[in-house]
Amino acid sequence: MSTEPTLRLFFAVPCPPDQATAIAAWRDRQRLDGRAVAPENLHLTLAFLGAQPAERLQALRQMADGIECEAFELTLDHLITLGQGFVCLAPTAAPPALLQLAAQLAERLSALGIVLDNRPYLPHLTLMRQSPTQAQAAATFSWRVERFVLYQSQNTVDGVRYQELGSWPLAVGEN
Repeated sequence: MSTEPTLRLFFAVPCPPDQATAIAAWRDRQRLDGRAVAPENLHLTLAFLGAQPAERLQALRQMADGIECEAFELTLDHLITLGQGFVCLAPTAAPPALLQLAAQLAERLSALGIVLDNRPYLPHLTLMRQSPTQAQAAATFSWRVERFVLYQSQNTVDGVRYQELGSWPLAVGEN
């Protein structure tokens, strides 16, 4: 009896490198306790798929090809604490296009038989794990979101790393 290989996958909005550097520098100045998320791993999860058969990757890519959503401005300006010590940046008001993108992904993933967490979508960017720190005042970070990504989470000797397995553009509206 052989077991088929699985990949730990999630769809997310990547944090641009310049913003990731600025966010990590701000976070580090706050002297928060816990495990800091590496700047290159900063992202806003849209849908966490967990362990998926490797053979499902092509179907996931094809599903993502059909997503239609406008590009949008994302502003993270609120510090929150979630679950067991996750300190996160979140938007005070989530952009409607972000919520639409997450909803489309959830609907299409469900049609593929992938069961997602049943809690309402709460957009956030995790800064720290295993932190006793409670939410406090946050700085404001903004960027234009013009794509979403499928990532594979991989454990390495240097810690968890996220490998981009696909990227899809968001529609740029006419201004």
